[in-house]
Amino acid sequence: MRSVRIAVLVTVLNLVLLLATLAHQTSASVQAPAPLLRGRALELVDHRGQIRARLNVEADGEVVFRLLDDRGTIRVKLGASEDGSGLLLANDATEPGIHLLAKPEGSSLKVANKDGRSRIITP
Repeated sequence: MRSVRIAVLVTVLNLVLLLATLAHQTSASVQAPAPLLRGRALELVDHRGQIRARLNVEADGEVVFRLLDDRGTIRVKLGASEDGSGLLLANDATEPGIHLLAKPEGSSLKVANKDGRSRIITP
């Protein structure tokens, strides 16, 4: 009878210690952010798991940030490479509405309507 009480007491004590350790680890991991996050790509997803934003390094070395609508269509694209950078804003027909480029040969801004009319602005 006495050995049963000791076994129960030791089991309860172990359980309390385990719960205290888990609680400490959980609270410590929530409060302490990682000092550095490294990877080849980063994706943000919505509540359905649909990708809504992606930041990655392409095979040619270009860094690209894309924002997608709820259907998965790219609406904004921002890129940077050795040759310069660019920004594309797509209209509702997924055509480039605004296309801004900064390249070694010069910078340009193209503004286009859905009807096909466009204007290119250069320095």
